[in-house]
Amino acid sequence: MTKKAVILYSGGLDSTTCMAIAKAEGYSPFAISFSYGQRHSVELDLAKKHAKKAGAAEHLVVDFDYRKVGGSALTSNIAVPKEGVGSEIPVTYVPARNTIFLSFALGWAEVLGAFDIFIGVNALDYSGYPDCRPEYIASFEAMANLATKAGVEGNRLTIHAPLINLTKAEIIQKGVALGVDYSLTHSCYDPSPEGIACGLCDSCRLRLKGFIEAGIPDPVKYLTRES
Repeated sequence: MTKKAVILYSGGLDSTTCMAIAKAEGYSPFAISFSYGQRHSVELDLAKKHAKKAGAAEHLVVDFDYRKVGGSALTSNIAVPKEGVGSEIPVTYVPARNTIFLSFALGWAEVLGAFDIFIGVNALDYSGYPDCRPEYIASFEAMANLATKAGVEGNRLTIHAPLINLTKAEIIQKGVALGVDYSLTHSCYDPSPEGIACGLCDSCRLRLKGFIEAGIPDPVKYLTRES
């Protein structure tokens, strides 16, 4: 019997690759996405449209309004930086986002009888978010096994972060090898009204750099390609 796994799926490059990895490892992927008042819906719209094509057995979209909390350029009226990736945690960091997302995924996993959760966090080619580090993932996994009926009853829950030690180029190469169609993904923090990626935000720069280093053309359109 195929094991179920919950996949945090945004419609972006990393989460789509993560779902392909879960499927290749023999899991039946149950994708979970979030409509949380984020700056734009381009990525989420792609997730809704292409979840099944990307490998999901089922796709759940959770709605909540994190704009009430604010504190991020992705959930409030703060400009998205376009100067390049810096050394400080940028204003695109959404306070406690992965903790909230993983908590929803954990709840759904219990209901599904799934003991595996996949998240596409990365600790190398990323913007320095504190909830993308290996120690954070290990800590959440420990908490999950303390705080759930499944964990207490001895059904150990595992948080998989298969991209965490890969460069963006290595992620892309792995995804291409697994047949991921990156034209169906979106990574930009601040796309045009038509949904075209800006090419200048941290996420665009990291994505473009990854494709260049992987020696593979990025199939999505950009307003500019300075990276």
